[in-house]
Amino acid sequence: MKKYILFDNDGVLVETEKWYYEANKIALKELGITLGLDVYLEIMARGGTAWELAFEKGFSKKIVDNKRFQRDEYYQNFLKTKNIEIPNVKKTLKKLSKKYKMGIVTTSRRVDFDLIHKNRGIIDYMEFSLCVEEYKRAKPYPDPYLAGLKKFNAKKDEAIIVEDSQRGLNSAFNANIQCAIVHNDFTVKHDFSKADFFINRLDELEKLLETI
Repeated sequence: MKKYILFDNDGVLVETEKWYYEANKIALKELGITLGLDVYLEIMARGGTAWELAFEKGFSKKIVDNKRFQRDEYYQNFLKTKNIEIPNVKKTLKKLSKKYKMGIVTTSRRVDFDLIHKNRGIIDYMEFSLCVEEYKRAKPYPDPYLAGLKKFNAKKDEAIIVEDSQRGLNSAFNANIQCAIVHNDFTVKHDFSKADFFINRLDELEKLLETI
């Protein structure tokens, strides 16, 4: 019986992934580099960074760091101006919170995470959130989800992870914690062969949990 749910953030609780891609795309274009979606998704799946393309073209770390800062500004502007809601998320979390303890484990920076969730109400249902600064190695390493499990003081078989990306799934798999993949058009081409469960929408999670 599951007692704890560890949620990924981007693409699971909020629709932000396409805007992060757009921010990277704009910043790299200013260096004369085209970031195609297929290339980005491949990099994302294995836990790499789009800045690999800049380094391959011979750009210095100083230039890349400057563009990374600009990328962050573009992304934050998107977060402030675009609709990133996923339908029925809060309604689903409210139901789940009556039976399960929940936390968020994300590779987002804390500054972006806090901007995303300002006045959104999602974190009201969470025991905690862990951002990329708060564990040693990012997904696909197991560290993020093992840190989340430790926060709950829970056993692995008491928890389930909800993800939408190959990188996140690999993190769950490497942590040896069961993982449910929720469908997301943005990551639909990722390899989810290691997943334990699949759901089309987050509001299907409650019914799934009743069966495992």
